[in-house]
Amino acid sequence: MRVAQVIGAGVVGLAVARQLASRDGTSTILLERHGAPGMETSSRNSEVGPFHHFYFLPATDVCELQVIHAGIYYPADSLKTKLCVKGREMLYELCEKRDIPHRNTKKWIVAQNEDQWKSCLRVHEHAQSIGVPTRLVTQEEAKQREPEVRAQAGIVESLTTGIVDSHSLMTCLQGDYENQGGDVAFQTAVTRIEPLNSGKDGYRIWARSEDGSEDSITTETLINSAGNGACYINNLVLPKERHRTPYYAKGTYFSYSASSPKASTLIYPAPMPGHGGLGTHLTLDLTGRLRFGPDVEWITDPNDLKPSAARLQQALPEIKAYLPNVNPEAIDLDYCGIRPKLNPGGGNTAGKGFQDFVIQEEEGFPGFINLLGIESPGLTSSLAIGKMVEGLLYR
Repeated sequence: MRVAQVIGAGVVGLAVARQLASRDGTSTILLERHGAPGMETSSRNSEVGPFHHFYFLPATDVCELQVIHAGIYYPADSLKTKLCVKGREMLYELCEKRDIPHRNTKKWIVAQNEDQWKSCLRVHEHAQSIGVPTRLVTQEEAKQREPEVRAQAGIVESLTTGIVDSHSLMTCLQGDYENQGGDVAFQTAVTRIEPLNSGKDGYRIWARSEDGSEDSITTETLINSAGNGACYINNLVLPKERHRTPYYAKGTYFSYSASSPKASTLIYPAPMPGHGGLGTHLTLDLTGRLRFGPDVEWITDPNDLKPSAARLQQALPEIKAYLPNVNPEAIDLDYCGIRPKLNPGGGNTAGKGFQDFVIQEEEGFPGFINLLGIESPGLTSSLAIGKMVEGLLYR
């Protein structure tokens, strides 16, 4: 019996553990610091990766509708593109099969000037080259479908973008995992890891329980799916010269309490160089309620989850550019999320500063699979990441 230990019960950790538990001859244990899955990054971002973190307070009363991304922003040969495209197909299939609440909302990428339109056209051409369906929307069609949305220079529509209830998704993944014999240890924070003979004889993991007691377990296979805490786990296992420094991109989200204007599709500004993200965009829940965000704020304190009124004032012009009739008095601070980054100031679109997912078995440490920088499109990619990790372990 092969023993596999997964650290981090966010959506990616759950997907990986579920995939490994489906194999005969594998005993899988999932460690999570909090009392339930998905209590941090997985429910604090519009599209996120695994959430296990060693610093944050649990997220409460936050929207659990997350974006299903199409995979159109990243380099063609990147893991982000390959896993997002494959994962999106797997996710829609699972949602249909298991009645997980979701909707194919589509997405408009809107341009207000010629520079933005050139950026949109680059996204459209790239999407066509990798086989992801996008189309150009005429002004006449735009006025008919979304009369409140302004796009002075043009619109590119992503046809496979959608939203999913991440809580229902994670409940499904956890249920499948446990039904396949997988064990979950909640309220269990990893404090120390000892590679035995550089991992050739496995890994001994020490973890602290809620009552303060500390126990250890030895595993042949160790999967680091710790999200914002992944660098911490990496540094517990690998020698100092291979340590990683974590960087944190804080995103603030904004609620909207007015009943108008309305929209039925997701609205994203054109991606512009140097932004560090995809702009303060409009997302929806399954009832059609609007929400805005995230913006991008680079921080050094991973405990900093307090929304700032200054961020709202900075976001308003960007929101009003594509939704001119929005009521500023109805927009309010909602919550913040933190995205794991591997380089300071790095963006999430093709070009300078792009950082791909790192998913690999570490050289010289057999059985240690590192998942680093699993930010957007981590949730969309989660099922495909599970398959990839299985492939790395059982090649």
